[in-house]
Amino acid sequence: MTRIHAAELIGTLILVMCGIGTGIMGTDLAQGNLAIALFANAFATGLVLYLLITILGPISGAHMNPAVTLYFLLSREIGPARAGGYVAAQLAGALLAVALTHLMFGQPVVQTAATGRAAPGLWLGEAIATFGLCLTIAGARLHAPRQLPALVGAWIAAAFWFTSSASFANPAVTVARMFSDTFTGILPAHAPAYIAAQLAAAIVAALTLPKLFSR
Repeated sequence: MTRIHAAELIGTLILVMCGIGTGIMGTDLAQGNLAIALFANAFATGLVLYLLITILGPISGAHMNPAVTLYFLLSREIGPARAGGYVAAQLAGALLAVALTHLMFGQPVVQTAATGRAAPGLWLGEAIATFGLCLTIAGARLHAPRQLPALVGAWIAAAFWFTSSASFANPAVTVARMFSDTFTGILPAHAPAYIAAQLAAAIVAALTLPKLFSR
């Protein structure tokens, strides 16, 4: 495993641990108040993205997201071999994060999510969240590269609240959440539509954003 693959694996692992862990902790402490649980989830995820992109960005670019990797592949900034290695590392990190998080909280390591998330509005929410993520990355790289970590964290934290799907915006995160029957889980049968919406949004972003942010 190279440094860039290790960075993608570790980054995705911490990102997923944050998402699932704050979901568990938030629901335990919120005592039924889902708004507080969602706020905790969004706030912590925004912070950890700022941290991870800052420290891992110089190594791998800190994609931590197959949709972001697809965007860079279609934009011809990385090649197919590198993209494949990134996605493999991201998925490995995401699945390892599920087991570690469940162990931390004394839950069964192997779970299957039972939370249904199937509706056209949710799929649209995922497409908007993912396109907005690519938009944020493309715009920040051109106009405010030093602020990119904060801007990505801000986008995701905000999108938790204004998108109908609460902004998974990440196929690796979606796969991981299939195996966690917690606040952030998604029924496995409903995950493919989420992933399709995320990847479709990345494709649209790759076709349109280079024109918008042309130098």
